[in-house]
Amino acid sequence: MTSKTDTTCKIFSFQDYKSSPDPIFEISAECLQPSPVPIIIDNGSFQTRAGWACKGDELGAPRLLFKSVAARSRGAARSETQIGNDISNLEPVRWLLKSQFDRNVVVNFEIQELMFDYIFSHLGVVTEVSVEHPIVLTEAPCNPLHSRQMMSELLFECYRVPHVSYGVDCLYSLYYNNALSNLTHQNTGIVLSSGYHCSHILPVINGRLDAGNCKRVNVGGSQAASYLQRLLQLKYPGHLAAVTLSRMEELLHEHSYTATDYHQELEKWRSVEFYEQEVHRMQLPFSAKGLGGIVSVEERQERRTQQLRRLQEINARRREEKLQQDQERLDKLLTVQELLEDGYLEQFHKNLVQLNMDSAEELQSYINKLSLVVEQGRQRLLQASEMEQPMDEGDGVTEMDPDFSEENTETEKPVQPVFNMAEYHQLFVGTERLRVSEILFQPSLIGEDQMGMMETLQYVLAGYTPEQQEALARNVFLTGGNLQYPGMKERIERELLAMRPFQSHFQVMMASRPAVDAWYGARDWALEHPPGGEGWISRQDYEEKGGEYLSEHCASNVFIPMKIAKPVPRLAEPLLVPITTMTAASPDSVSASPSTFTLAPTQT
Repeated sequence: MTSKTDTTCKIFSFQDYKSSPDPIFEISAECLQPSPVPIIIDNGSFQTRAGWACKGDELGAPRLLFKSVAARSRGAARSETQIGNDISNLEPVRWLLKSQFDRNVVVNFEIQELMFDYIFSHLGVVTEVSVEHPIVLTEAPCNPLHSRQMMSELLFECYRVPHVSYGVDCLYSLYYNNALSNLTHQNTGIVLSSGYHCSHILPVINGRLDAGNCKRVNVGGSQAASYLQRLLQLKYPGHLAAVTLSRMEELLHEHSYTATDYHQELEKWRSVEFYEQEVHRMQLPFSAKGLGGIVSVEERQERRTQQLRRLQEINARRREEKLQQDQERLDKLLTVQELLEDGYLEQFHKNLVQLNMDSAEELQSYINKLSLVVEQGRQRLLQASEMEQPMDEGDGVTEMDPDFSEENTETEKPVQPVFNMAEYHQLFVGTERLRVSEILFQPSLIGEDQMGMMETLQYVLAGYTPEQQEALARNVFLTGGNLQYPGMKERIERELLAMRPFQSHFQVMMASRPAVDAWYGARDWALEHPPGGEGWISRQDYEEKGGEYLSEHCASNVFIPMKIAKPVPRLAEPLLVPITTMTAASPDSVSASPSTFTLAPTQT
């Protein structure tokens, strides 16, 4: 993202970035010896980053960066699915795009498996039998046990990995930046993270996540892009198709900023000078065929003369065709009249019936009229060939330009164009630049009935003692791709100043690279904690403790095992056993008394 002062009075063009397919890397010997190196996967809801837990500039950086989307047509084979950078342009296939996420939780494990296949194949890892490399994978804060269980089942059962470690992406980012600042990993602070689908407030006490006080705000980058798209589509209804989500994401990343004081900044935009200086004009692609400058009188006269000539030629052809048709009909009538003169009365009467005529007088009348019309047509053709005469209304002058007249051609002045085609295809992005980031602080702007990020932060702090609040406020850490707006740190500092008690101390620190620090933090953690130690889940742990099991570490969630109530043993149910008492009245007759029932326990 660029600052708001770098682009003054300039016209910007949409880059319309096209992704190119990722290369298939060959696995290096350094990743295999002396033991298989862990694979680091930052499984983000907007972008996935994958690479090796190695040091150095080449292997120590993410090898793969691609959007977490897959596109497959209905009925297409699994091998025909396009993943991430294989899709050069997302807009034509947006209706086919699928993600493994619901908000920030993985729920579609079929797509997740396709993502793993894509990562392993492009990193050069053979997956035919098993993946021999340990996996470090990021997950959502307070990830549901079912999601982790399905993920562990996929990794251990499908890929047969030896070890897996789960961690929270924003805590990995905190881990990495603490190392850069030479801070201990056992410190206390609060993490503000905002991603593509939601934002989180995560308190960290003595280096461990306090899961009981974590909060989520369902506002992120996707809501900001949709909000910006709605604003610009309402502003420019003539360019609905051009205002795409991909272009809105580009506007978010390159042209948006956060206002330190939202209402005061809106007041500044009321000034015409401020508007002209700060508005960003986004040029849409357009065809130059409709462009035209000032048209001179001579050019307009020449254009209308050509139009007049074409219409004259068309009408001349029409007259010739009509004269030919009239001449043919006249010849036919004269032929019928010759039959009468030659005495062929029977054939003459038959032809009269075919011509729908009753007598020879009517035939003679038609012949006279047609002869007159033919003679007039010939004269007009001769006159048109000798001199160019103006056409009357019946000859098609109404098809000409209605503005054409002799007076206009003599006195017409240079005509300015009705509008500038290039300017018509420009989007003037003004207050929208700061409105889209404001939804983090005021979700009500997009109709969300929930607290903003700073209100939620105040609510979280209120759950601690004053001493703990002071310790948390001294280390407020910002990370996540949706917090890269210029002015975001200053806005949060201003909000904290208004929130905290008088003369209290606080400090806000922004991640060095908010979007990718999570991957680097996971890499550093894997280098410092070899597989098999704290934070790693082995296959034996998976089989003994279940798929939802989590080995905790400084950047992980808190493992809260699922409590399953033991079934209460059922009490013995009584049986109704009928007992009939018999009395003998006499040897000859036997009478039965009414049946009585007693409760007898069932045999177990």
